[in-house]
Amino acid sequence: MSSYSLQLFRSCTASLSSRTLARSAAFTHSSSTFRGRRHYSDVNNGETKPEAAEEVKEEVKEGEAAPAEKPQCAEELKKLKAKEEEVVDLTGRLRYLQADFLNFQRNAAREKEQTRDFAITRFASDLLETVDVLTLALKSVPLSALEPPTTEDKPVSDESSAPSSQPSHEASSTKPPEAHLRELYTGVELTQRQLLQTLFKYHVKPFDPTGDAFDPNRHEALYQAPIPGKEAGTVIDCQKTGYTIKDRVLRAAQVGVAQETS
Repeated sequence: MSSYSLQLFRSCTASLSSRTLARSAAFTHSSSTFRGRRHYSDVNNGETKPEAAEEVKEEVKEGEAAPAEKPQCAEELKKLKAKEEEVVDLTGRLRYLQADFLNFQRNAAREKEQTRDFAITRFASDLLETVDVLTLALKSVPLSALEPPTTEDKPVSDESSAPSSQPSHEASSTKPPEAHLRELYTGVELTQRQLLQTLFKYHVKPFDPTGDAFDPNRHEALYQAPIPGKEAGTVIDCQKTGYTIKDRVLRAAQVGVAQETS
């Protein structure tokens, strides 16, 4: 009786232990599976989902910030366009100022040169009166009085053939008046020529417009006369010579002009 009870107890214990082991193995497997799934769900819920949520939030923020940035960009573009127009305006003004400054420099250099060239205008004008007086003095002597006398015209005397012991100043008094006139004429002519050469050094030049067309800017008409064969408006006579200094008229020539013949 006792041996049978012991075997029965052992069999019950073995079946109970096998069931317990099976249940523990199934629980272990299910718990490991659950843990794996819980770990996967923790990773997804703890790491992946917050990142996705942050990305979604950033996209939403970008979407919300885009409409706010558009007016700001338009305003910046407007300011940039205004600055570009200002740069173009200032560049144009600078170019105009540079051109004005270059013109000012050229005009200043031209005025300086003209001041240097025409500084003696008044002095030269006064000297022209002296030249006119010398010219009139030369014109007042007829050409026949300047011709040297021939041997036939020379008087023959015994005193001239004899050796003279008189001083030179007494000998010069024996010259005829025509000789003195020729010497005076030569001296006046040399004086006039030297004065004209001096004026020429300072670009003062005479001009005689006889035969040219009348120009009111260079000529001063004193009279008009009908001359056959002459075209009307032609200079037929120059009473007083004109003068220029460089390209400017220093004194207009006083002339007579041909008139139309009826």
